[in-house]
Amino acid sequence: MPIYEYECAACGKITEKWQKFSDAPLTECPHCGGSLTKLISNCSFHLKGSGWYVTDYAGSNRPNSSTPGKSDKGGEAGGEKSDTPSAQIK
Repeated sequence: MPIYEYECAACGKITEKWQKFSDAPLTECPHCGGSLTKLISNCSFHLKGSGWYVTDYAGSNRPNSSTPGKSDKGGEAGGEKSDTPSAQIK
């Protein structure tokens, strides 16, 4: 269930309340009886552990695209071809 924050117009106190999405919003301050306004605030959502884009794919963990990999074909970048067929090279 989400935590909703309300601010009282009369006393200025902030009240937090665990409510379902289907619950009606609070209208009366529990401290002074004044009217409440629902606040919009940041959530505290954190991606922890492995299996997330941030830990598995982003940043310095990515392979460098300028380094040739095992799947590169076609020889060197200069385009030179050897005289011997590749099947005879050991």
